[in-house]
Amino acid sequence: MIIDYIIAMLWSISPFGEAKVGIPFGMLRGLNIYLVFVLCFTANVLVFPLMMFFLDKINHYFLRWNFYKKSAIYVARKAKIGSGDKIKKYGFWGLIFFVMLPVPGTGVYAGSIATYLFKIEKKKAFLANTIGIFFSSLIIWVTTILTMKGIS
Repeated sequence: MIIDYIIAMLWSISPFGEAKVGIPFGMLRGLNIYLVFVLCFTANVLVFPLMMFFLDKINHYFLRWNFYKKSAIYVARKAKIGSGDKIKKYGFWGLIFFVMLPVPGTGVYAGSIATYLFKIEKKKAFLANTIGIFFSSLIIWVTTILTMKGIS
């Protein structure tokens, strides 16, 4: 059972799912729905400081490698196209909304990259990402509960 909690948390820090996958995984494995929410939400929030550390301290070393540089430029362009106008126009609220959308390509990884690219103040960006993650996790959590009960 503890292994299932760990796997749900690992999904929640993974760029391939975040809490959008971790929460349903844990709930469908029969874990405590409240504990799954808290653990997956918390794990997902931890991504922001890890990403900021990576982007601030390590990213410039990797840019020396052509493959990484091309990939980083591709991701940066996608982030600017996908979120740039909204975040520039609405700032803090735009970042919350962007991170909150429970669809592929949004979430804390994209929000962290947008924070880095648009040079948003990190404390404000952390709060915006946390609020966005909370609402995204809540949407997924409620939807999963309703689906498991056959209501949705």
